[in-house]
Amino acid sequence: MTAANGRQAGASRGDTVSAVVRQWQTVHPDLDTGPMEVIGRINRCAALLQQAEDAPLRRAGLSRAEFDLLGALRRTGHELTPGELARETFSSGAAVTKRLKQLTERGLVGRRGDSRDRRVAHVSLTDAGRALVDGILPEQLAYEKAVLSVLDPRGQGQLADLLGELLGRLEASPGALRF
Repeated sequence: MTAANGRQAGASRGDTVSAVVRQWQTVHPDLDTGPMEVIGRINRCAALLQQAEDAPLRRAGLSRAEFDLLGALRRTGHELTPGELARETFSSGAAVTKRLKQLTERGLVGRRGDSRDRRVAHVSLTDAGRALVDGILPEQLAYEKAVLSVLDPRGQGQLADLLGELLGRLEASPGALRF
């Protein structure tokens, strides 16, 4: 099977991206729409997952972004500065500051000033924050497993490997994302 045949086979799938690809192939039959099938599906899956929200997180009154901050503190096992949290969670400094304020008000994280530099804060989980993360994580993983259950275990492994390869290359050369 040629690459073009592979794309045609992919374009015959019944998902939304297939229709978009077919439309573009009709308008521009000379263009290779193969990348659209991959990137479009990644983006569409991400959008649907975000729309569905994470049920266990929603029940706990947390957004995915808030849980990511709490999770970063839990999995690293030590205090982090807001800048470190921004890097760990791929968030902007302003977004982290806003989320930390909300999590502090809820008693899930605590802040400690740096004795050498008053501009620096060290953030840690409170006992309530640790208990919340530890209570939600098993349920969150079960939810994610259910979402992926439409794929057999071998398919899940292949998808994880392919996405890991793509992500690793993109992270290794961020300039490659610019054209």
